[in-house]
Amino acid sequence: MSPSDRKPKKQAADLFEYRRQAQQDKEAPLAARMRPRNFAEFVGQAHLVGEGRVLRKSIEADQIPSMVFWGPPGSGKTTLAFVIAAVSKSHFSPVSAVSAGVADLRRVIEEARERRRLQSQRTILFIDEIHRFNKAQQDAVLPYVEDGTITLIGATTENPSFEVVSPLLSRSRVYTLNALTDADIRSIVERALADKERGLGNMNIELEPQALEHLVTMANGDARVALNALETAALATAPDSEGKRLINLATIEDALQQRALLYDRAGDQHYDTISALHKSLRGSDPDAALYWLARMLEAGEDPLYVARRLIRFASEDIGMADPQALVVAMAAQQAVHFVGMPEGNLALAEATVYLATAPKSNSLYQAYAKALEDIKGKTDEQVPLHLRNPVTPLMKEMGYGKDYKYAHDYPGHFAEQQNLPKSLKGKRYYTPSDQGFEKQVMTRLKAWWESQKPSAERERGKPKEKPKEKEE
Repeated sequence: MSPSDRKPKKQAADLFEYRRQAQQDKEAPLAARMRPRNFAEFVGQAHLVGEGRVLRKSIEADQIPSMVFWGPPGSGKTTLAFVIAAVSKSHFSPVSAVSAGVADLRRVIEEARERRRLQSQRTILFIDEIHRFNKAQQDAVLPYVEDGTITLIGATTENPSFEVVSPLLSRSRVYTLNALTDADIRSIVERALADKERGLGNMNIELEPQALEHLVTMANGDARVALNALETAALATAPDSEGKRLINLATIEDALQQRALLYDRAGDQHYDTISALHKSLRGSDPDAALYWLARMLEAGEDPLYVARRLIRFASEDIGMADPQALVVAMAAQQAVHFVGMPEGNLALAEATVYLATAPKSNSLYQAYAKALEDIKGKTDEQVPLHLRNPVTPLMKEMGYGKDYKYAHDYPGHFAEQQNLPKSLKGKRYYTPSDQGFEKQVMTRLKAWWESQKPSAERERGKPKEKPKEKEE
């Protein structure tokens, strides 16, 4: 068969492939159809790709380094990679770590080597969910990143420090993407409703304000969740006699499989509910505290915001009455950060019950407030000379460290000396309560305070001995 005979067949095959791809794009989910094609359509991550940012400049100049995008689901990691593909003159080879193996990587790398040799064209290898590749699979890419055969772009929801091998990480730049804001999600939803080419603009949809707010809230920063739910609701809503599809709150709830609770993350409900949680904890009511916790989490509140409030409560309302309260609250925050939601809700529930049932004391809170008052109300006080460290001979000559008492050299590892500035001598900020562990702290402090009194004063403070009865 001559080359002229083969040409029409190739053109026919190309046309068939074009039509097949066009049909596939048309039938793709809304989230895929609405994927931004350029920076003008890209929403969020202004700290990385906003006007004038270094990463955006390097992408627009087609000077693209190997990099890893780290961020929560739906924050735009894959989208940003495809925007780079559209801008760059490099060949773009995407693979998913869910389905690809070493053989697929070797094929892409071999094609990249041939492309570089024959066409002098660079290749960008995009690995989605790179954290799913094991060490051997990641190592297979390493030599070709190092010699420039490929430019690697990885996307992951997991911390690259733990999930990407160190040699590969050291040859890449890590860019952290943030969860999209409510304003970002709202903008994406409104664009999808208006877009007649790729979105739902031809369906004549009207989304009720309450339905929109619930959709935005429950998306929790994930654009994919918002668009998938919107498309489900749109397809499930029949047009009225005028051809309009009115999507109400009930339809969005059904599409999300999540009932809208009376809660506004930026308004009165937010502040009222966190106040109820805090006061229930202070009132040692674990049942009420659990109820308000669940109300917040199920309404879509940021679990890390709740964790921060629990940590604050542990120091402000429990303090030294139970020092473990802060440890438990911090552990809950780490658990939520590590396992995410909804699994993290039990860690927050455990911390909530612990804090509610712990002994309470605000002595630490009051002590810090008193110290802060003195700091703001007085000029900067000099550190007493005996507490200063004599680093140089001159400082030693000036009296730095002179007469300092090393506590471990004294009985009970306590040395009587003045540690406050002269103007504050004898000032006490922290007075423990009689709750929980603070009982022990108070006993210890009283013993130290007693030892600091002059001997005559200590004698006066002792109870008088009863006179001995005379012997008959």
